[in-house]
Formats: sequence, structure tokens, C-alpha cells
Amino acid sequence: MEFLDAVIQYGFLQKALFTSIMVGIICGTVGCFIILRGMALMGDAISHAVLPGVAIAYMLGINFFVGAVFSGILTAVAIGFVSQNSRIKNDISIGIMFTFAFALGIILITLMKSSTDLYHILFGNVLAVRPSDMWTTLGIGIFVLFSIFLFYKELLVTSFDPTMGAAYGLPVKGIHYFLMTLLTMVTVASLQTVGIVLVVAMLITPAATAYLLTDRLWVMLYLSAGLGVISSVVGLYFSFTYNLASGATIVLIATMLFLLAFTFSPKRGVLWNFIKARRKKVSLV
Repeated sequence: MEFLDAVIQYGFLQKALFTSIMVGIICGTVGCFIILRGMALMGDAISHAVLPGVAIAYMLGINFFVGAVFSGILTAVAIGFVSQNSRIKNDISIGIMFTFAFALGIILITLMKSSTDLYHILFGNVLAVRPSDMWTTLGIGIFVLFSIFLFYKELLVTSFDPTMGAAYGLPVKGIHYFLMTLLTMVTVASLQTVGIVLVVAMLITPAATAYLLTDRLWVMLYLSAGLGVISSVVGLYFSFTYNLASGATIVLIATMLFLLAFTFSPKRGVLWNFIKARRKKVSLV
């Protein structure tokens, strides 16, 4: 009740709650396609690769969204170019390019001489969300969700069977880079909430939890978005109530939900698999 009273009373907490909910929805939704495509490492790469773009945007005094999106897309293209034009495999090129971008971003932010900005960019501070951050997150969320709704079939086919997608005449590479653009935008939207270091957890953990609970993509999308919202709201509650780091608290809640699904999922839970194995063993005796 104290938290609800605080939400009603304080504007900063209303903005934080709204932004957290939007981040939970879009991270959970895009994360499903990242999981299905086996691109968790790419998600980590893009989330770290936006850092130099953010730093340059701050230096130039422009909206960090522009710099972050440009930096993320440029890194995704560079990863693809290196892996396609050399003997270097995709995971190795990801490791090279994203660590380079992240290191460059840290150097640029160090030159800015603002450790506070660095801490907030890396780890987030949802309780300090500004109105501009909230509206940016809302705009990104609407665009991302509408894009997924519009190109759902194309994303579905290319996520499960890229070869079939190419046979149908779908631009598989174009769809890949389109998804990388959405991933970059979601990362930018999540900067204030969970930060660069932890955004990959919000992309992967709710989607992985939903993956344990269903075999249907559309159900997985709704579940993942819902789990992202629950993680964000509950994490914000504990962050505000006990004065904890917001991003880390949200990620811990998401991980706890994953562990519950991992243990108790009706089809894939460890506990139920153990019970089934015991019953089968008893029946054979």
C-alpha cells in the first residue's frame, strides 16, 4: 500500500513505473526472436555496442537515441561483414567487434569526465527517468510492437527455417538486419531502466522463461512480455522500498521467475521430469 500511495503521489515514480512496463514488454517481445534464432550473444554484442554512440551523442549535445542506433547498426553490419568475408566464424567476429565498441565507449565516456553518467548508462537508474526518456521509450515501444505485428509471418518463417524463407523469396539477410535494428532500438529504450550491462538479461531471461512454458510462438510472445512486465514492476517496488539498484533488482526478479519455471514447468520442469522418471522406474519394477 505504501508503494501504491507513493506512485499516486510522486510524478517521478509514475514515470519510472510506466517506463519499466514498456521496457518489460518490448524486451520480452524482441527477446523471443533472439532466443529462437540462437542469437543471445548477438543481443549481448548490440547492447554493449551502443555505448560509443551514446557517448558521442552526449559530446555533440544531440539525442543519445540517434548515436546509439547508428552505433548498434554499424556494429551489426561490421560483424556480418567480418564473418562473411574471412575465415573468422560469427561468434568470434561478435566477440571482437562488441568488445572493441564497448572499450571505445568507455574511453569516450572517460574523456567526458562524468562517472555519474557512466554509472547510469551501464547500470540504469529508472527512478531518475525524465519525461523525454519516457516518451522516447513509448515511441520506440509503439514502433517495435507495430513492426513485429506487421512482419510477424516473415519473422516467424526466418526464425524457424531461414532456408525455407529464402526459398519463399523472403529477404533473409534484410530481415536479419531489420531485427538487429529493432534490437538496437530496444537496447536504447532500456538504457535508463536497466542499463547496457543488464539489458541482455531482460532480453533473454523472460523469453527463456516463456520458452519453457509453451511450444507456440504467439503464446511465447505474450508470456514473455507479461513476465517482463512482472519483473519490471516487482523489481521497481523492491528498488524503491529498500533503496536498491533498480536495474539489478529487476534482473534478479526475472531470474527468480526463470528458476521457478525451470523447476516447476509442467512439461520441461526439473521437478516434474524427476517425478515422471521415478514413476516410470517404479512401473518397470
